[in-house]
Amino acid sequence: RLGSLLPACRKVTRMSLARKAKGKKGGKQKKTTVADEEKYRKRTLEVETLKEHLVLRRNVARQAMDSSEGLKQRLAELEKELEEARGDKQDIYEEMIRQFHQLQHQTDTRIQHLEAKTQSLQEQLAVCQEDVRQSRAEKEKMQGEKEEAIAKMQRKIDRMETEYEKILHVSLGQVDFELTAGEVSSSEA
Repeated sequence: RLGSLLPACRKVTRMSLARKAKGKKGGKQKKTTVADEEKYRKRTLEVETLKEHLVLRRNVARQAMDSSEGLKQRLAELEKELEEARGDKQDIYEEMIRQFHQLQHQTDTRIQHLEAKTQSLQEQLAVCQEDVRQSRAEKEKMQGEKEEAIAKMQRKIDRMETEYEKILHVSLGQVDFELTAGEVSSSEA
């Protein structure tokens, strides 16, 4: 709006200067008074126009300053929000690092516990395997001793059978001899 008023003011000023120059060239005193009044009126109009321009410029400047203050406030708010966001980001990062270290510590502790348990179980397994090996060896030894005792007894039984058979044959042979001798003596008598 100011841009459209400025050229009009310049025109008015040029025109008033041209009339002023015309008024000095010649004329009567009365014309000069009318001319002076005309000049005065034009000057007053120019002054009023310039005052209006100043008021408009002052308003524009005030609006610009208000806008500038608003923008500065908004910039300050945005900077504060950005700083808070950075602080939040840093807090989140630190919390994530803390949780990571805590989880890592828990994992390390769990690993150590499991390794100790594994070691203990391996030792127990080794003891159990040794016990099983010894039990098998004892069982095999007992089985071998049992089989040997059975074989010894079987040999003894076999020897006794053989001896009983011999005794039986001898006894039967004597009985048979005696029977035969008794028959022979009974038939002779």
